[in-house]
Amino acid sequence: MPTDRTESPLTAFMLVKTTPEWLAMTVAQRIHAFSTQVVPVIEARTRGVRSRFYDTEFYSARVTDVWVWEADDHDAYRLLIDALRETPFWDRYFIVVDLLVGIENGYARTYDVEPVATIAT
Repeated sequence: MPTDRTESPLTAFMLVKTTPEWLAMTVAQRIHAFSTQVVPVIEARTRGVRSRFYDTEFYSARVTDVWVWEADDHDAYRLLIDALRETPFWDRYFIVVDLLVGIENGYARTYDVEPVATIAT
């Protein structure tokens, strides 16, 4: 096993369900609310995080959206969650159904082997 341990970027799959309050807003109101009430808090309180967003409501009744958060390290992820919990994102606009957090190819780092994955070309 490798002895030089460095922090791996982590990925969090945040499975959420929209609330009636969020759905009652127009698209313009949703964008404004997110841009003014959520993003500034994330930017002020975190570093080293990125996100992507996936609509899933046409495939799942339990989860309407999946936010994919990438964080440079565990501390950046912790700061992100702390920030989100202090905004209307958490439990007002969205119910967080589940959080799945992992390290891409963590086993490969643990066993010092090449990752086994497929790559589309």
